[in-house]
Amino acid sequence: MGTLPTLSYSQIRTYLECPLRWKFLYIDRLSEAPRGYFSFGRTVHSVLEELLQPFVQPTARRAGGSTQFTLEEFGAGRGSPRAPLDPEGMLALYDRLWVSEGYESPEDEERYRALGRTLLLRYHREITTQPPTPVAVEAHLETTWDGIPVHGYVDRIDLTPSGGLEVLDYKTGRGLTSRDALTSEQLGLYQVLVERNYPYPVERLALIDLRGGSHLVSPPRPAEALAALRQSVGEVADGIRDEEYAPTPGRPCARCEFQDRCPEFREVPAGERAALATLVDRFAELREVERGLGEELASTARTLHTEAERLGVHRIPGARGLAIRRRETRPRGASSTPGSPSAGGVAAGTTCGSPAPS
Repeated sequence: MGTLPTLSYSQIRTYLECPLRWKFLYIDRLSEAPRGYFSFGRTVHSVLEELLQPFVQPTARRAGGSTQFTLEEFGAGRGSPRAPLDPEGMLALYDRLWVSEGYESPEDEERYRALGRTLLLRYHREITTQPPTPVAVEAHLETTWDGIPVHGYVDRIDLTPSGGLEVLDYKTGRGLTSRDALTSEQLGLYQVLVERNYPYPVERLALIDLRGGSHLVSPPRPAEALAALRQSVGEVADGIRDEEYAPTPGRPCARCEFQDRCPEFREVPAGERAALATLVDRFAELREVERGLGEELASTARTLHTEAERLGVHRIPGARGLAIRRRETRPRGASSTPGSPSAGGVAAGTTCGSPAPS
C-alpha cells in the first residue's frame, strides 16, 4: 500500500462498511455508478456555495503554531463586497450547474429538479431575513490525527455571537432528526478538523435539513465521543496498512455496483459445479457424523468418569488403550460439570502407543 492516503469521512465510512469496496474505489480507482440523489446533492451544494460566498468574512487560521490568513483568504470579504444572488440569479445558476446523471427516468429527474428549486428559494428567503455570519464556505481542511492524515470539505463555518465557531453541514436527504445531529460522526470529524485549523473554540455543530427546513443543532462532541471516533479511524488506517480487504456482506451490498467483482457474489464456473457440489455434500455428511461422534464421545467420557469415581480409581484399562481420570484443575470457587475439561474428567492415555478412550 505504501503511504497511507489522507482519509475523508466518506473513505472511513466506506471501509467500515466493506473493505473490499474501499479497495475497488480508492486503490483500483473503479468508478461508482452515477445516482440521481448524489447528482442532486452535488448541484444544490454548488449553488449554496455561490449563494453564501458574499456573506463570508474570513478569519485567521492556525499555521505553524500561530494564526494567519492564507493567501486565498487574504483580502476576501474585504473592500466592496459582492452582492448576494437574487432569487432569479440563483435559479439561473442552478440550471447552469445542474448535473443530469443517474436519474431513473426523465420524470424522476424533473421531480428532483423541481424539489431543488423549492428548497433553494426557501433557503434564500431564510438567509435574506436573517443573514448568516460565515467565516468560510466549502472549506477544505486537513490535519494529522494521532499520525493519521485526515481531511474534509466543510460546508460552512459560522462565527457565533460569543466569538466561537459553529460547524454546519447541508443535507438534502429526508427524515432527519435532532438525534442525527447528536450522533453524526461526520460532524465529529469536522469538529476535529476545524479545531486543528482555527484558533477559536467549536461551540456548536449543526445539520441544515434543507427538506425539512430546520437547523438541527448539537453541542460539540465530548472527549469520549472523539476518542471512540479516533479508534474507528485508527482501525481503518490499520486495515489499509495491513491490506485487509475482505468483503463484509450486509445491507449495503444491495446498492453496490461491484458485485460482479466480489467473491461473495461470484458464481462457480458451470464446468466445475457438479464435482464441487459432490464435495460440499460429502463435507456436510461428515460434519453430521462429527457432531454425532462428539455427542457420543462426551457421553462416554462422562460415564467413565462416573464409574472411576464410584470405584475410587484413576485409571481404567481397555484392550486398545487406557482411560485416565483427571484430577480437579479448576480455580477455587469455579463451577463445573463432571466430565468437563475444567472438572475431574477422563483424559486420553496410551497403551503400546494406541489411543485410549477419552
